[in-house]
This record gives sequence, structure tokens and C-alpha cells, in this order.
Amino acid sequence: MPLAINLRHLETHSIRLKGSLPVEELTLDLHDEVIQVRHPLEYDLEVQELEDSLLVQGRLHLVLECECVRCLKPFQFHLELERWTCHLPLQGEDAVTVTNDFVDLTPHVREDILLEFPRHPLCNPECRGLPGTSVGAASSPSGVGKTEVGSPAWAELNKLKL
Repeated sequence: MPLAINLRHLETHSIRLKGSLPVEELTLDLHDEVIQVRHPLEYDLEVQELEDSLLVQGRLHLVLECECVRCLKPFQFHLELERWTCHLPLQGEDAVTVTNDFVDLTPHVREDILLEFPRHPLCNPECRGLPGTSVGAASSPSGVGKTEVGSPAWAELNKLKL
């Protein structure tokens, strides 16, 4: 079941939502080789109605199964949104879809979670990579793109007074 709010329940007071959302419900559609989602999303949210909108605030937590891009070691990344806030208009051009008095929060949660995914997951910031490799050293086996510092062409260019 998606993460949904019944608007009729909000007419008298705010609602607190606490629980977990299975991975299948998030429908993240990841095509990433180094990040996998196998654990449910944990949430603790408070929803209030503000005139013609909803204000959702709370905490989101998701454990990602990652592979370090430097050393290829598997590790877990804890994606934590401690003070997640979402403002959802109920009327106007940007209004959310209301179906049978329910508003689905899942697409908004999904979007903010995806924005927080690590771009290049590292097991730790000081990771040196695979043994025998140097981080940041690019090699060009064919020699394409290499420049010789002492090359006569560069020496001539350095003489130009621009």
C-alpha cells in the first residue's frame, strides 16, 4: 500500500504517520550497478492541513546496499533525511491528485530520496582503491592525449607574449 493520507482525517487535527514502506511500493526503477535498494523505507511524518495545502514534515531513513567505486567493496549507506519537509497544494496549477479523499505521498518521497542518493558511493572518504592502483591517476595506454612538457611545440608557444 502506498504512503497515502486521508484528507477527511485532517479536518479535525494533524495526523502522524510512522512505519515502513516496502521497496516494491517505492518503485525506484534503479539502473545503477553500484547502488541497490533492498530494505524498506522507514518514515516518521506529521501531516497538517494549511488552508488549501498540506504540510508534511518528519524523518525518512533508507539503507542502501552500495559498492565502493574505488575498491569495489560492498557497504551500507544510510540515507537519512532528518528534517524532511514537503508542501503540497490542494488547489491551483500545482495541485496534487486527490483520489477518493486520499493524497499519495509516495511520488514526493521517491523524488527527494533519489536526489539524496550518493553519486559516487565510497566505503570511506579516505579509500585508496584497489591494491596497486593510484586514486586520480589517469593512464593513457595508447599515448593519445599525452603531452610532453619539454616538447619543442610547447616551448614555442610559451614564448608568445599574449
